Amino acid sequence: MADLERVNSSDSQKPCKPSSVLANLDDDPDVQDLAMLGHSQTLTRKFNMWSMLALGFTVLGTWSTFAQDMASGLINGGPITILWGLVLVTICNVCVALSLGELCSAMPTALGQAYWVYRLWDTRTGRFVAYCCAWINVFGWITITASQIAFMTEFLLEIRLIFDENWQGASQGWTQFLVYLGITLIFAGINAVACRRDAVLPWFNNIVGIQFAALFVVFAMALLIAVGTKPELHFQPVSFALGGWINETGWPDAIVWFTGLIQAAYGLTAFDSVIHMAEEIPNPRELIPKLLYLAIIIGAATGGIFMVVCLFCIQDVEAIINSETTVPFVKLVVSTIGRGGGTALIVLFLVNGILQGVSIMTTSIRMTWGFARDGGVPFSPYLSKVDPYWNVPMRALWAQAFCIGLVGVLYLFANTVLQAVLSVSTIALTVSYILPIVALLVAGRDKLPSRRFHLGRWAPLINWIGIVYCTVTTVFFFFPGGPNPAIADMNWAIVVFGVMVVIAIVFWFVKGKNTFMETTSAAIDLAKAQEAELLSACITE
Repeated sequence: MADLERVNSSDSQKPCKPSSVLANLDDDPDVQDLAMLGHSQTLTRKFNMWSMLALGFTVLGTWSTFAQDMASGLINGGPITILWGLVLVTICNVCVALSLGELCSAMPTALGQAYWVYRLWDTRTGRFVAYCCAWINVFGWITITASQIAFMTEFLLEIRLIFDENWQGASQGWTQFLVYLGITLIFAGINAVACRRDAVLPWFNNIVGIQFAALFVVFAMALLIAVGTKPELHFQPVSFALGGWINETGWPDAIVWFTGLIQAAYGLTAFDSVIHMAEEIPNPRELIPKLLYLAIIIGAATGGIFMVVCLFCIQDVEAIINSETTVPFVKLVVSTIGRGGGTALIVLFLVNGILQGVSIMTTSIRMTWGFARDGGVPFSPYLSKVDPYWNVPMRALWAQAFCIGLVGVLYLFANTVLQAVLSVSTIALTVSYILPIVALLVAGRDKLPSRRFHLGRWAPLINWIGIVYCTVTTVFFFFPGGPNPAIADMNWAIVVFGVMVVIAIVFWFVKGKNTFMETTSAAIDLAKAQEAELLSACITE
């Protein structure tokens, strides 16, 4: 099933004129493109390339994510996996982004990966796989939003512990839950009102992006200056900072190399944020592919530089690894910069992290709304409505905020399960990346509609690198922290992911097989007729 594409002029061909039916849809070519994919333009195209790049950069949040998860990187390989693993993960993620960018250039919709599977793999099996892909993608975005809220909850409570190490509230479930719920409401509230005027949300992301970049510089300089000027502090040797190997897991070194990649993978996951915003930016066929790989490259560069700074500035590696605090990064900052200056920086880090979380939830809402619009979730007609006053899918927003809030209830009685839910986000999103690439190879590249962004002769190699990377890392990310773990130390992410898949299958039989993508069938038939008309007009000319 081919999409109706705008026929572009080339050096050797005269451009075709649009058909009368196509012209009547709208004068905006982006609106025409979306109509040919079976949807009307209900969200405004308020972003430009820079505001969308700011969103992609802040949603990745690579350097801050590395800071939050620094202890995991040190335990699973140390500087070698943190830095050189990052190089490998960056190359592979760029290949994944290029593969998805080509698909988005052909079919730019908010549903993204699941829509591409559906259109390329045009069978009953393909439709079922597309449905599961959409659910996995939705779960991935819900859990990555929840994990950002959980990280900010830990940082907020950690600030109190800086001044009162004996405070017990930070470890009490009800305190954690209330803080978690409050941050969730902040995320949802800002998203609810920010689209009332088209300029607000793009400017919000611009400000967050600039602040995030500036804070990166401030943190890096503060750490370097503090260690360089205080006589009691010292820099780690180059042999450690750039080539140290630490294996505190009990796994053989070969396995630890792969499990150690999870820090880099988590810091470079969620680059599909810009894909799910494709209906809110002009000319997505050209801009989205660029934004995908630029966000990854910028994120990897800032994350790598920041981790080099941290590795040189660590004073006591064992203290960081074995820290009793939930956020060892706070201990690093306070121990080098001092309590006053360190606390000030952590407060800035917290504020910026909350603003980042708003952007993460923005993307997550668009994914849920896109799935509802295509008839994939319960109460789809209700959840797919865009509020005409606020210009935002308000019902999907609050439904998602409710689901994210439910995750926080686990603070009260099942902290192990909570950590498993939060950790599954990287796995879920990675699986959602691999499925459309596999569908493309199964269907054949000749089934890919015309597009502005081409991978050319390198396409098969790039596609296969992405598939191999996603498959291998997904398997190793299910490994527990060490061999023969106790029940409490098991990696329950595989159970959580299994539950996600079961939920998707259950909903398929309850609703999805009758409604998923059926809402767009008439529009697709119209698109096929228009395609025939346009091609006929081209041949006539």
